[in-house]
Amino acid sequence: MTSDDRPPAADDQPTSDVPPEAPTPVAPSGGSGATPKILLGVIAVLIGVMLVTLGFLGRVLTEPDETTTVSAAEPDDGRPAAISEADFLILDEILQVLESDFVDPDLVDAEYLHSAAISGIFDALGDPHSTYIDPDTYALSADDFSGAFQGIGATVQESPESDFIVIVRPLPDTPAEAAGIRAGDLILEVDGESAEGWTQDEAVLRIRGPQGTPVELLIRHSDGTEELITIIRDEIEISSVTTRTLKDADDNDITDIGYIYINQFTRRSPQELTQIIEELEASGVSGLILDVRLNPGGLLVETTEVADMFLDEGIIVIQVDREGNEQIASAREGQVTDLPLVILQDDFSASGSELLAAALQENDRATVIGTPSFGKGTVNHVRELSNGGAVYVSIARWLTPDRNIIEGRGVIPDIEVEFTLEDVEAQRDVQVERAVEFLRDAAAQSNVAAAAASAQ
Repeated sequence: MTSDDRPPAADDQPTSDVPPEAPTPVAPSGGSGATPKILLGVIAVLIGVMLVTLGFLGRVLTEPDETTTVSAAEPDDGRPAAISEADFLILDEILQVLESDFVDPDLVDAEYLHSAAISGIFDALGDPHSTYIDPDTYALSADDFSGAFQGIGATVQESPESDFIVIVRPLPDTPAEAAGIRAGDLILEVDGESAEGWTQDEAVLRIRGPQGTPVELLIRHSDGTEELITIIRDEIEISSVTTRTLKDADDNDITDIGYIYINQFTRRSPQELTQIIEELEASGVSGLILDVRLNPGGLLVETTEVADMFLDEGIIVIQVDREGNEQIASAREGQVTDLPLVILQDDFSASGSELLAAALQENDRATVIGTPSFGKGTVNHVRELSNGGAVYVSIARWLTPDRNIIEGRGVIPDIEVEFTLEDVEAQRDVQVERAVEFLRDAAAQSNVAAAAASAQ
């Protein structure tokens, strides 16, 4: 989870510049036969990779308000410097022995072994949420929880059909769109350097840059023509909260139920959500769906603010630090506390999205529909390192209002709805359908109760 001031953050899905859009039916956890299992396995891997690309920090609510740079030359752990040097210089001795004696010298790559040694430190902790972030990845994710980044405004991904990065789509009203970048374009060169064989992250690192600076892209369009395009980077704002009009089985608009998708919790999420809720309430909806499927988390303070919008009282979350001290976040008067509410979650809803679901579920404010969530119950703190990388350290556990532990367990839905292979092939979002049915039933019951009360 993220806490208070602003950490680095999650990147985007296919790639570089935008957050995930509202999910379509993707990840059934059930099914029978070899084909469904293979399909679901592939989907799970792809989404897992997506979350990592997003900035695997997405799952980690971070405590960034006291981001500190740690210098290797100034250990602050209380150990005598001589002992520290003796302990860690032995790694250099081991590397020297391997470089001179190991039977397969091609395997002795100093940079790789150095990274492996760092990984070993964190592996020994047994905490998947404490981790080292290398400088390139940290630079890539450093602005994402702000809800904006500096770049050209296009999403990219590795092409399955070539060795070049492909444009998924330019974002509306961005420098990429204005310059004529199109979905399906291949990026052949960036500033004169061949992009052949680049990973998605490499492309994002090269294309992003300070606002007002140019980047030159050699593009191959879908018709085979090539074009050299110079784009002036700008600040690109990305919405973490979006809405759309749902459709029924006959492709008619559903106007009585409001739908809101939260892709992650950034510092702009409460403001974005407030505006959308006001618009939906003005349209006269009788219920709301909050969709946090594929939401990997985000900033802690903003997550609690979102939960607080739907509560007038009650505990939102309990943090327990390493000393056993508790910090309790409680609700104040909310913004929308009368409309029936459903939260949609899935196996990839993690951290902040789990906090939101648990807070509203256990305060009897929302019904959770979907599948059990990911199960990430730690609060993390970012410490920047002298090499430009960072360490994310779990500094607290968080508990639900009823003091349930989420780590490794997740939020259990009130109504479990899984996708089948047939649902995926038919592109049916059965979880949304069940949510609409539930909310309409709740509205009908409320109307009957109101009529009975007025007749007395």
